[in-house]
Amino acid sequence: MNTTCPQCGAPAKRETNTMPQWAGSSWYFLRYVDSKNKDELVSKEKADKYLPVDMYIGGVEHAVLHLLYSRFYTKFLHDIGVVDFDEPFTRLFNQGMIGKNGAKMSKSKGNVVSPDELVRDYGCDSLRLYELFVGPPELDSEWDDRGIDGVYRFINRFWNLVMDNKDKNVTATEEMVKTRHKMIYEIQSRLESFSLNTVVSGFMEYNNKLIDIAKKSNGIDKETLETAVILLAPFIPHVSEELWSALGHTNGVFEEKWPVYNEEKMKDSEIEVAVQINGKTKAVVMVAADAPKDTVIAIAKEAVTDKLTGSIVKEIYVPGKIVNIVVK
Repeated sequence: MNTTCPQCGAPAKRETNTMPQWAGSSWYFLRYVDSKNKDELVSKEKADKYLPVDMYIGGVEHAVLHLLYSRFYTKFLHDIGVVDFDEPFTRLFNQGMIGKNGAKMSKSKGNVVSPDELVRDYGCDSLRLYELFVGPPELDSEWDDRGIDGVYRFINRFWNLVMDNKDKNVTATEEMVKTRHKMIYEIQSRLESFSLNTVVSGFMEYNNKLIDIAKKSNGIDKETLETAVILLAPFIPHVSEELWSALGHTNGVFEEKWPVYNEEKMKDSEIEVAVQINGKTKAVVMVAADAPKDTVIAIAKEAVTDKLTGSIVKEIYVPGKIVNIVVK
């Protein structure tokens, strides 16, 4: 059937160079990496650089009409020598659904949530972060507008942390350095495992730690503040860009490299060791993390001297955890 253009009334031309719906989307990802190539589907140079796709994120409802057929097309193109790989996606992640009042959100059901009011009241960064915080991404979650309040408070507390400490010129303490490297490690580990809701909770935990350190040390060193801003940038990009500028940078935060943690700098210089007498904890002592067994036992015995009755028959040290003194 011929149709006309709604603007000028001229006959509209039907596009004939792609396949419709699922058929087109099942192979067109190959074309995206070299869309202006008029001679071939994709050049070998571009295919080697960008393909196969590192990660496919989609709902389980796509398992047939996209994933299955994408594999079919890719294997066919591989067999005829167009591409050098026979699987389209290296890794698959199926996200869950967001529901409201026990039902899946759907336009047909009229239970969708418009973001306009939430953006107006809390900002788009708060909405972005709350969508990640609402629950494990692989599971279905229930939407609750009230949950955004906690995320909004976190962003404000982090903003205040950076703005209050950006000009203090604090020298990093051992605690600040250790906290910084632990933060990089934990956020990166959770991000790589796609535990996005715990990434957000991790930011909240470390924000509280940095606030406590700032109170004790009258500030936070600039490198730690910068590291936290870079880590948060993918999650709250607008706030992060503003804070990055406030820290004195003229380039964008997304031009920076991802921070790298150092395992040696994450280690505790002191550890807590429980002191037991006949299996019952009587004290807790702080010892150097690398203290030898004899030193730890000596410190432990001194801590419970007034509680030792009878003769000692055995001294057991479980490294980094407990000293158990067996008496008779």
